[in-house]
This record gives sequence, C-alpha cells and structure tokens, in this order.
Amino acid sequence: MISVIIPAHNEEAVIGRCLEALLRDAPSGALEVIVVCNGCTDHTADVANTLGDPVQVIEIPVASKIAALNAGDDAATSFPRCYVDADVAVGWNAVQAVGGVLESQQVLAAGPQVHFDLDRCSWVVRAFYRVWSTVPYFREGTLGNGFYALSRDGRSRFARFPKITADDGYIRSLFTPAERYIVPGVECTVYPPRNVAGLVKIKTRSRFGTLEQRANFPGAGDAHGASWLPTIKHLLTRPSLWPGIPIYIGVVVLTRLRARWRLLLGIQHAWDRDDSARQGGIA
Repeated sequence: MISVIIPAHNEEAVIGRCLEALLRDAPSGALEVIVVCNGCTDHTADVANTLGDPVQVIEIPVASKIAALNAGDDAATSFPRCYVDADVAVGWNAVQAVGGVLESQQVLAAGPQVHFDLDRCSWVVRAFYRVWSTVPYFREGTLGNGFYALSRDGRSRFARFPKITADDGYIRSLFTPAERYIVPGVECTVYPPRNVAGLVKIKTRSRFGTLEQRANFPGAGDAHGASWLPTIKHLLTRPSLWPGIPIYIGVVVLTRLRARWRLLLGIQHAWDRDDSARQGGIA
C-alpha cells in the first residue's frame, strides 16, 4: 500500500479533481489517501468526504501546510509515502511508478515528470513557462513541483517537517542527486497561474522559500538555488525562446526583489497564493 498525504487549505474548487485523478484507476487496497484540511473556511472537507474509501479526511484549525504535512504523517501507516498538493492532478500509474522505484531501494526520494497545463493561461504566463521549463535547473530533474515521495529510509532522514515555507526545497536538500530521482515516462499535471499577478505571487513565495531555507539551513543542498551561467548559455543557443526571455528575466528579477524585501521586513508567514487557476476564465 502507498500512502498519499494531501494538505489542503480552502481547496474546494480543485480537491475533487485531485482525488478523482488519483483514485480513477487505483486497485482496491492499493492506496491510503489522507486529506488534511488546514484552517479551511470553505467546503474542502465536504468535497473530499464524498469520495469515500480510501480517502480519510482530517481537519486541523490552523492554516499551515507544514502543520498539515505533520498531521498527515502522524496518521499515515504505509510506505512509500507521497506528498501531493491539492491543486495538482496525478494518476495511479504515476504514483505506482514512483512508488515502485522507492520500493526497489534504488533511491530514497522520487517524483514524476511535470506537465504544465497552460491552456487557459495568459500569453505572458505561457511565455514565462516555455522558457522556465527548458532551463537546466528544471530539466535536470527538480524534485517537488507539487508531488514528491519518500521511502521509509528517506523519511527517516528527518523527524518533523520544519516551519519553513518551501517544504519541497527542504526535502531536496536532504538527499544527494544520486539519492533522488525523477521517474521518466510518467507525469503529474500542474496548473500554473492564469495571469501575471498570480505568477508573481507564486514565484515570490518560491524565492522567499529559497532565501528562508538558506538562512535556516546554511550549506544545505538546493538551498542556494541554480547558477545563472548555465541558464544564460542555454537560452542564447535557442533562438525560439528569445521572445520570452525578457518576460522570464523580468519575472525572476521582480520576484527576487520582492522576496528579499519580505525577508528584510521579517514577514515570515506571508502566504503568496495564486487563486486564478482555481477560477474560471483568464483574469
């Protein structure tokens, strides 16, 4: 059995999509799914409860992804253990493939490849992701992006999820490149922001998480982020990407400045959340 932990804060618009994709082809008894509704003021729990077995719904009062991850871990009984964002869609085949790699003890942490659904995004957002999804740091296999999984031995690397913004960055830092793996041939679907405002929010949060991790865990693996040099070399050799480069650089520079400003002001718990992908139309 594979355990799947899904932290969910006010995700009634997408939690059904997440769970239906996960359960659609899963054999009976193959999954233990724990949805941790944290600080919800909507009907996330009600929607999740309609799916029935094997979904278990836990409600905690505090709106905290880290608290939800720890509550889910406390309730989970099986390994491998998958941690899936509520706004991501991943099927049983991907979960099974990732779990199989971990059960074979080849690696300690694993995840699927990522497919970005850009169909309803603005042209600016599409241009950004076309560039970003080709840069070396992303192409070399960035564990996270809404779904990562750990073996029993991998989970033993730490006691509790720390109070840090970027849980996926923290997890990456615990393992060497040889200990983590992106499984080829299987995907999870990520729904990016549909507008520039949402894009700036989530990329600010991502960069803030990197800076916060660097401050709290100096010397940790991915906490220092990617070097610009390989990215520049890569982009200069691909003329088809050149029209999107100013957008990519603009978003990166702006969000790094916003993240540094937040860190200087000591805004440790601000939540840059995009809701555009949870609504209809392009804002």
